[in-house]
Amino acid sequence: MVIFHSWTWDPVVIAGLAGAITWYGWALGRLREEGARWPIRRTWLFRTGVAVLVIALVSPVDAYAERLLSVHMVQHLLLTLLAPPLLLLGSPVTLAVRSAGPAGRLRALSWLHGRMARFISAPAIGWALFVGTIYASHLPAFYDASLRSSAVHAGEHLAYVATALLFWRPIVARDPEPVRLSHPARLFSLFLLMPAMTFLGLAIYGSERVLYLPYVATSRAAGTSAVSDQHLAGALMWSAGMLFIVPAMVVVLIDWMRTDEREAERTDARLDKARASEGRPAPLG
Repeated sequence: MVIFHSWTWDPVVIAGLAGAITWYGWALGRLREEGARWPIRRTWLFRTGVAVLVIALVSPVDAYAERLLSVHMVQHLLLTLLAPPLLLLGSPVTLAVRSAGPAGRLRALSWLHGRMARFISAPAIGWALFVGTIYASHLPAFYDASLRSSAVHAGEHLAYVATALLFWRPIVARDPEPVRLSHPARLFSLFLLMPAMTFLGLAIYGSERVLYLPYVATSRAAGTSAVSDQHLAGALMWSAGMLFIVPAMVVVLIDWMRTDEREAERTDARLDKARASEGRPAPLG
């Protein structure tokens, strides 16, 4: 079938993805040499994130994204709502700091707590850059330019991943952070993202005129109309909240409950220790 021959092998993309996997493996090797442990779960989460990037940027999804807006929308959702949180759950910053030498570790920690890192790590900045990038990239003039220019298209993908990492980093909260978000704040940030995505999806879905003209010919060649394909793309973005954001909120909620349970256990342990030092029996039940 033609679709299985539609993989794209952009050398820059391949080098970037291979470099990420190679670096992660090298850093793990450095930890093992020092006798340090690293959760295997984090390694597989990072690798899964890279695999999602491969699906979005190398598989037929990338080739057909230039022919159908709906496939392009799937690609965008993979690049912004699935791959970034998986990569961050792999704790790459923590791994980089722990695998660095003493001098490198000191420089990294100094930068992570510096003014620039605090600015770009601010949750409001990450949210605004992420949503702003999504909206700007779907303006017809910019979108058409990205379909006609490989450089603009590559820049769009880079902006998606970079701003998505800024948005998801304080929500995932697995790496050293200059600014920590509470669990309620993480839930609120995700909650605010849903209407932003829904509004843009509805705008695309509700339009009866073709918003992105290059798809007129390519969608017809694929056996559909540009308007029908556009409606499907809008519906995909509209449903992104249920597909990606709501599950993320559930994960944050579960993590919040587990954190409270651990804190309660630590509090009980401290109270028991204090009672034991005073010679008082621990309460029953």
